[in-house]
Amino acid sequence: MVDATLVRFAVISLGTYALDLAVLTALHGGLGWPLPLALSTGYAVAFATNYLLNRVLNFRSREPIGPESLRYVVVVAVNFAVFLLGGTTLLAALGVPYQPARLVAGACEGVFTYCAMRWFVFSRDRSTGSTAEAPGSRRPTGRAAR
Repeated sequence: MVDATLVRFAVISLGTYALDLAVLTALHGGLGWPLPLALSTGYAVAFATNYLLNRVLNFRSREPIGPESLRYVVVVAVNFAVFLLGGTTLLAALGVPYQPARLVAGACEGVFTYCAMRWFVFSRDRSTGSTAEAPGSRRPTGRAAR
């Protein structure tokens, strides 16, 4: 059985990934911005949106945003350096058009980001402070979880 957070993550990520590509295409393809700047801007817009949607709709976090967002910044920094700039720029330098290169890097990003969000960013049990339950287990929702 597939964990519900994975399904919700996939839906949210597809939407924010489309947002990322739209910003990249508008800035680099439309306005002629340099590829690294356009990649960075699209990434920032998409990942901020992705974090907020996952926090509220997917992982339903009630943890103070400060410590959680610091963990997210670590994930974003690794993701940005390795997959976004590193992977996309390398593939583009090898002759792959920037949009397909971004798609390949995005697939790698998705796997890394889900794992990092599930077990690092949103890993704290909101009521006990312990680490997340085993994969596939459900956290309480609604009034009982408050």
